[in-house]
Amino acid sequence: MGSDWSSPEEREALLAPAPGGGGRSRVYRRRWLVLFLFSLLGFVQGLVWNSWGPIQNSAKAAYGFSSFEIALLVLWGPIGFLPCFFFMWLMDKKGLRLTVLLTAFLMVAGAGIKCVSVPDTLIKRRLIHAGQLLNGLGGPTVMNAAPYLSTTWFSPDERATATAIASMLNYLGAACAFLVGPLVVPAPNETALWPASPRHIGFIRDHIEAVMYAEFGIVSLVFTAALAYFPARPPVPPSVAAASRRLSYRSSICKLLSNVRFLMIALAYAIPLGVFAGWSGVLDLILTPSKVSQVDAGWIGFWSIVGGCVVGIAIARFADFIRGMLKLILVLLFSGATLAATWFTLTTLSNVTLLPLTSATLYTSCILLGVCLNSSIPIFFELFVETVYPIPEGITCGFVTFLSNVFMGVLLVFLTLYHIELSWLNWCLAGSCLLSLLFIMCFRESYDRLYLDVLVSV
Repeated sequence: MGSDWSSPEEREALLAPAPGGGGRSRVYRRRWLVLFLFSLLGFVQGLVWNSWGPIQNSAKAAYGFSSFEIALLVLWGPIGFLPCFFFMWLMDKKGLRLTVLLTAFLMVAGAGIKCVSVPDTLIKRRLIHAGQLLNGLGGPTVMNAAPYLSTTWFSPDERATATAIASMLNYLGAACAFLVGPLVVPAPNETALWPASPRHIGFIRDHIEAVMYAEFGIVSLVFTAALAYFPARPPVPPSVAAASRRLSYRSSICKLLSNVRFLMIALAYAIPLGVFAGWSGVLDLILTPSKVSQVDAGWIGFWSIVGGCVVGIAIARFADFIRGMLKLILVLLFSGATLAATWFTLTTLSNVTLLPLTSATLYTSCILLGVCLNSSIPIFFELFVETVYPIPEGITCGFVTFLSNVFMGVLLVFLTLYHIELSWLNWCLAGSCLLSLLFIMCFRESYDRLYLDVLVSV
């Protein structure tokens, strides 16, 4: 079952239930409340992270942001993953409750800092950058902990679905930023007032600040709810895998770095998803040369991510019923992603016309690309955990998402240097999808966690 990389002693220890489990499993109805609170936290974190890219023209007019600073506001997301290994350690040692509360507190502090009213626009921009960084520090938990939560609270036939919901809501929040920002904040060229007038600039700034106040209120509400009720674990584990002992933090890191199969599939996830995250964050800049307005770019980004979230949850539910099909699902998804990314790239070429450029082609290619890539995330997470079990889920997914954000950060660093002509971003996205497809096809899958649940149950 692909478990030859772990020793017999380590695997034998897995068969011992956790103290108090009594050898029996049980699921609780409160698991849905825990899932809802965690998913809502992820939703708000994604919403705040992506709040500036869709309104970059308005932000430039209101606060004097440059294109470099807009890219930097997006870059604070992957920078927030630098202490990712600390959050992985905290989750492994202290459990999910303390990790979630710390994450929510950092997000509240970040949202509150951005709401501080100062007359100096330079100081205001610095406060906004600080707030985005604190919100970025919430990324390691909301993006890594979904498989840990699903294993801790849900039965084996619900795990993929719970992982999909918990992980997809973060991306849904980022998608809603494409919708909320352009609809609430007016663009500089969409007002009857003279664009250079102080009244016009103040009008735009008031609407941006209204969005920031709303974000602060929502984050504070989620933090209060989690503080009131968010248990670390259920009284009785829902499965044998949830009750089993795991490897230590240090041993887990060493095992991950020495497992070639895991590194292959980790790169298959990290490269295209990291590139796609950076690409989505500056989608408005990419579509500007194609004469696409800020509002239209927001709708394209919104539907591309929403489609991926809906399809991702549906595919995960299918994977719960038909087990052992994760690799095949990924091959199909990345075949579609490669075709869609190539289609979009050839459509938006500015110096040569290879494919017709219309609103229909832009919408179709972007939505298909978002559906294929975003819906692969929970499938990847489940495959990671199955491949390297008994390594804890938080450590496994934390390592992979950290790697993904490294690639996203590298891409955005290049973007700050080469932001005049952005067709190279589209080629990077298409190439990364193709490379990932090759990695997936060469990967040898295994289902160690599922095998344990079935074996002990029988």
